[in-house]
Amino acid sequence: MQARLSVWRASPVHFNGSRKDKPMQLTHLNLNDLKPSSVNVRKKDGKAVGDLLPSIRSLGILQPLLVRPNCEGYEIVAGQRRYHALTVLAEDGEIDPVPCIVMDDGDDAKAIEASLAENIARLPMDEIDQYKAFAALAAKGETVDDIATRFGVTERLVNQRLAIANIIDPILNAYRRDEIRPDTLRILTMATPRQQKAWWRLHKSDDDYAPLGRALKDWLFGGTHIPLSNALFDIADYTAPIVSDLFGEDRYFSDSDLFWQMQSTAVAEAREAFKRDGWTDVVLMEVGNYWTSWDYRNVAKEDGGKVFITCTRDGEVTFHEGYLTIKEADRRDKQAETGEAKAERSELTKAMQNYLGLHRHGPVRTELLSRPDIALRLSVAHMIAGSGLWNVEAEPQRGSSEAIAESVTTAKANEAFATERQAVRSLLGIENTDDDEATDSTIVPSRQDYRSRHSLSDTFAVLMELDDAAVVRVLAFVMAETLEAHTPMIEALGAQFGTDMRDWWTADQTFFDLLREKEAINAMVAELAGDTTAKAYVTATAKVQKSIIAACLDGTREAQVANWMPRYMTFPATAYKQ
Repeated sequence: MQARLSVWRASPVHFNGSRKDKPMQLTHLNLNDLKPSSVNVRKKDGKAVGDLLPSIRSLGILQPLLVRPNCEGYEIVAGQRRYHALTVLAEDGEIDPVPCIVMDDGDDAKAIEASLAENIARLPMDEIDQYKAFAALAAKGETVDDIATRFGVTERLVNQRLAIANIIDPILNAYRRDEIRPDTLRILTMATPRQQKAWWRLHKSDDDYAPLGRALKDWLFGGTHIPLSNALFDIADYTAPIVSDLFGEDRYFSDSDLFWQMQSTAVAEAREAFKRDGWTDVVLMEVGNYWTSWDYRNVAKEDGGKVFITCTRDGEVTFHEGYLTIKEADRRDKQAETGEAKAERSELTKAMQNYLGLHRHGPVRTELLSRPDIALRLSVAHMIAGSGLWNVEAEPQRGSSEAIAESVTTAKANEAFATERQAVRSLLGIENTDDDEATDSTIVPSRQDYRSRHSLSDTFAVLMELDDAAVVRVLAFVMAETLEAHTPMIEALGAQFGTDMRDWWTADQTFFDLLREKEAINAMVAELAGDTTAKAYVTATAKVQKSIIAACLDGTREAQVANWMPRYMTFPATAYKQ
């Protein structure tokens, strides 16, 4: 039994008699809100529901209950046995809200049930017949929602039946003959045609066993027997032994690791070929994710369609050309109607942008300390044009998470900056209080404590006692402390200084934790470990590929380049995805 039973959804059905113009309205109520009614005509055998359980397990509730409000919730006027069947099934798993017709005073229960029965009679009871009925409408362009409304069922049930389109005829015919259980058929909807044919051969064999239930899922998604027919590469290049089935015609790869390296390289080359051919995007799905065709819509290449690459756990690769997810397609249609421009998805998360911006900001402002001539001119530019910080306030370098804050605080550039801060405090005669620490307390106060921390006249008096060089040193520091992070000014100054982030930053765990875009990660692998390695691991998880980068950086794996720096840390910064 499924963990959750499907709910029921119906199109409006009209009452008979004087209320014929009023459509029947359905709602969904929690099972706990329903109680049998004393007026229900079924008394004997009301709880004998053994004959209903298989149907409800398989198809869900196809005819709603008739209920009316009472002081405890709702009482059941018609549908007592369906209610008791649901209470039995609820013992094995969660039950979706129950489809119900809430009767008003004056409603004729018999008329409602007769009208409802006429509506539901349009739905074939057999799963295969339902599939054929739904598929015929889908072929005419009706959506899942349209089909669900036409037959008065849920969209989920329609999707489940349409999945039967993936099943080959011999298996469908065996199911109609009751040779295959419904749960086996449903699992096989996730199998590729090749896998279904292989399973069918096992099912028909007198000597072999065809896996069922959980064993069937393991066989589909967790098997390590990789047939030669799944290879995208030239079999002659495979150097490990090939295993032959002595009792059949199949042959298998003996070294699955070597197979996956070669298959990944072939997938990477195929993806590059699709991109050269002008496809908007080529999406490599996680290994083992099966293709649910009803979640996608056909879209031509020139209209923004993508290529989706799926790969089973036993290495079978399928290229689905010209698709968008339903959500993407709906969003595109809406944008076309409203004229809104499509928002480009950044390869960097907001957290990574924060991390990179703060780490890039630190070295630039520290190097500004040695260029008082530029600091002076920059100060004048701030006075003329202003900035987000020219109030004046210190840049808080506020990390969006504790990990980012710790990474930035302990960075080499910030340690050097804190040393200079203490020297400037000494020049200005600012003593640390019990609440201050030289490494944390800024020279330029925030708005709320500006008056309490520093006296303008006293600070001016101190500056009057300093020579020009000392004042310029203070000016350079104040300019650096008030230099706003995450702005184009950091890019401009970094380019002006020729800032080399290798002098200030090394990749830490926070950087790797925030690195999410797999295509960018694979490009980093190519920079550090070479194109061959990158292609061989293109289907590997992000975690595995990041471990290769880390190994190249810590010396446990030979790197192709010395003193590597990600493109995000260069001045100007560049992206990996073109």
